[in-house]
Parts: sequence; C-alpha cells; structure tokens
Amino acid sequence: MEKGKGLARRWAVELHDASSSPSSSAFPDPPGFTRSAPEADDAATARQRKEAEATWKGQKAWEVAQAPFKNLMMMGFMMWMAGSTVHLFSIGIVFSALWQPFNALRSVGKVFEPFKDPRVDTLAPKLLFIALNLAAMGLGVWKLNTLGLLPTNASDWVSSLSPAREVEYAGGGIPLI
Repeated sequence: MEKGKGLARRWAVELHDASSSPSSSAFPDPPGFTRSAPEADDAATARQRKEAEATWKGQKAWEVAQAPFKNLMMMGFMMWMAGSTVHLFSIGIVFSALWQPFNALRSVGKVFEPFKDPRVDTLAPKLLFIALNLAAMGLGVWKLNTLGLLPTNASDWVSSLSPAREVEYAGGGIPLI
C-alpha cells in the first residue's frame, strides 16, 4: 500500500489551489489580500538578501584587509625577542618577516577574489591590506639594518675602504678609580 493512500486521517488537511474550482467564487478574498503579493514579496526578499550579502562581503573584505595588523604585532614581538645579534633564529625571523608580506602583496587579487561584487567597493580594503603589508616589510628591513646586514656604508661596497669607526658614548655613574 502506498504511503498516504487508504487511511484517511481526521486531522490531515488537503492543501491544493481551489482558485480554479467554481466554489472559490463563493468565498471572496479577505480585505488587503492580493494574489500577486507573494511574487512581490519574493522580489523584495531577494533584493534584501542580495543587499545583506553585499554588506556581509564588505565586512569580510575589511576583516581580511586588517588581518596583516595582527601579523605585524606578532612579528614585531618576535623580532624584539630575537635580540640584536646575528644568529640562526634572528635570521629566520627576519626572512619570515620579509617573505610573508611579499607573498601577500603578490596575491592581493586572489585574497579579495571572493568579495568581488559590483555592489561592494574593495578598493579601500585593498589599499589598507597593501599598506599594512608594506609596513610589515619595512619592519623586516629595519630589523636587517639593526642586525647590521644592510650595506649602508661605502665600505660595504668597496673593499679598499676601511669600515666606519663606531662612535659610542656612555655617561653617568661613579668612577671606580
């Protein structure tokens, strides 16, 4: 026996469109009811859904654009913890500080591809993303300079020149002699 056939339930309601039957003219539509209203509601809900999706995409684009700031703070802390001497750990951190933003800058288009929509402006989030990654690269270059690995003196380029003399000054304290 097929499901729903043969057994009549008292509580079951048969839902079918009775507008084509002659008995539907005996019952007028209630005040304020129009038969075209569901189509208008569908268009309004579709428009609201598209607007909500565009708003969501805009918010997510800003979240993605601000993500390098968290990495910038973490990388700055790691560079501070690495110290100012040249060793394997500090070189690895500096390499990472330069490589990650470089790769992120190469793939800006791919990062913001999911948010591509005519109603969503991604120019400002892209510019923020680029600026934060350039700041991260600047932090890496600064650390290279503090480690003394950047060629900033003329003696770094010409071997016949003597290195620049370090000028240090320490003051304060009590003389021991």
